[in-house]
Amino acid sequence: MVIFNEKEKLTPAIVELKNQNKTIGFIPTMGALHEGHMSLVKASKAQNDYTIVSIFVNPTQFNNPEDLAKYPRTEENDKELLMKNGCDFVYMPTVEDLYEANEGAKHYDFSTIDKVMEGSSRPGHFDGVATIVCKLFKAVHPTKAYFGEKDFQQIRIIQEMVKQENLDVEIIPMPIHRADSGLAFSSRNARLSVQQASDAPQIFSILSQAVMLKNEGKDVASVKAFVEKEFKNSPFELEYFEITDEETLLSIEHFSDAKHIRGFVVAYAGDVRLIDNIQF
Repeated sequence: MVIFNEKEKLTPAIVELKNQNKTIGFIPTMGALHEGHMSLVKASKAQNDYTIVSIFVNPTQFNNPEDLAKYPRTEENDKELLMKNGCDFVYMPTVEDLYEANEGAKHYDFSTIDKVMEGSSRPGHFDGVATIVCKLFKAVHPTKAYFGEKDFQQIRIIQEMVKQENLDVEIIPMPIHRADSGLAFSSRNARLSVQQASDAPQIFSILSQAVMLKNEGKDVASVKAFVEKEFKNSPFELEYFEITDEETLLSIEHFSDAKHIRGFVVAYAGDVRLIDNIQF
């Protein structure tokens, strides 16, 4: 496994491989890696000649400087995990390697998809995400890039950014990687107490029951009411539950309003903010 810290050294190495008609799979991350990330590495290895993972905590997507400072950094463990899973290259740049002095995020017009759910309370967050992923794509020149559907809204942002920037990369959404209990893998799970970790699978259970209700013919309002009631009777504080069109991410009133529909939930276990979603 080769580690690069500078794009000036990384990019020529990647371009040389692509000139040999080798395919490059890429997984951008902010570190604190877990089995969910490794599922992306395994998919990339199965579909490409080489796999590269980036580890970079991107400052332009944080609204709160304290959140940036507190973000977990586990670089040695991350490198060990990637080595065990057969990653070929790791890109671990500094801020200075990717951003000019005083450079901020580029502003994009994403229509509705950056203004709802996660975007509504974090203005500018998705501009930061799109900016850094664009920079990484231009440094890595991947054939395919892999993203977990737990951050489904982020995938939609990246898909739109790729269109606007006219980048030659295929975005591969991957199913949410879950523990046997149903709990979605997340770096935040490490912050859960023993009791919270025991309770957390209830979130996916509630989502699964919501899908069953829809399949039994219940309407959107009834499904949403069920979810809200279940969370009131759970150990979690519900921030939001939305049923949306997967394309626009706008809430729907009827299940006939969209071809592809997904339910999104954010709930707190104590001060740990957990997100999950499910396709209807």
